[in-house]
Amino acid sequence: MQPVMNTFKKISTSLPGLLIVEPRVFGDERGFFLESYNQRALADLGIEEQFVQDNHSCSRRNVLRGLHYQIKHTQGKLVRVVVGEILDVAVDLRRGSPTFGGWQTVRLSGANQHMLWVPPGFAHGFCVTSDQAHVFYKATDYYAPECERTLAWNDPELKINWELEGEPIVSAKDQRGVAFRDAETFA
Repeated sequence: MQPVMNTFKKISTSLPGLLIVEPRVFGDERGFFLESYNQRALADLGIEEQFVQDNHSCSRRNVLRGLHYQIKHTQGKLVRVVVGEILDVAVDLRRGSPTFGGWQTVRLSGANQHMLWVPPGFAHGFCVTSDQAHVFYKATDYYAPECERTLAWNDPELKINWELEGEPIVSAKDQRGVAFRDAETFA
């Protein structure tokens, strides 16, 4: 097996397992090139899960999606923004974790080209901070609507700072998210 070129840089967060992934970007007067996915290079960072599904979300400013997770068929997600900017949020729902109930925000954009690795056991959501954003993410398991859960984005116990400018645009499903104290969590 050939050695893997230094394709990605790992940036730790305050939540164990949650990682910012910075790709190596080759740019010149024509534009740029980057590898958005390389199985071997990500494994070198500790992300060894297999991805089975790609998703693409397009949303306008102040759209807030989340906080979603699947209690069975848990999904790890590798999230990136191709156009625009989002404030990405992950909440640790692993009861055995020293950061259980902790949350982290990360700004992802087409300009900074960072990605966020959200491992299984986290709830995930984002709010669009640009006029429009195209969000791509890879998932480690298939979408299973019967297993999907929604954590309240505005839970008073978690007190997530979404850095909102005005009222968010939230789906009916996300408006019915459950409080953290009542949420199904992971062992």
